[in-house]
Amino acid sequence: MRLLHASLIISDLTVATQFYEETLGFQRDVRPDLGFIGVFYQLGGGQQLHLMQVDNPYQDCTRPAHGGRDHHLAFAVDDIQNLAEKLEKSGIDFTRSQSGRAAIFCRDPDGNVLEFSQVI
Repeated sequence: MRLLHASLIISDLTVATQFYEETLGFQRDVRPDLGFIGVFYQLGGGQQLHLMQVDNPYQDCTRPAHGGRDHHLAFAVDDIQNLAEKLEKSGIDFTRSQSGRAAIFCRDPDGNVLEFSQVI
């Protein structure tokens, strides 16, 4: 068994793609017309991240302050410090893993939590 894709709800495709592409460096993949606005990103190994601009049923939910205590997607990175510096330059708040691992958590412009763990 393997993960094919994960989907996140976004409110503004332009703002979301700026974050995922310019800040994080994600690469777009081909996306068929699905009847709503969105984008696919290729993550490697046949895995994708799907961003969907649809109504958000969770909009009024209270979310934990630390992303590690919220539902989230985790990505492997080679250099956590480099990513932390990019996030700081972009004015994006993040927290470091409370377990002491080389990992950081941030939220995308819509509050979706992303974890980045350094994998050597």
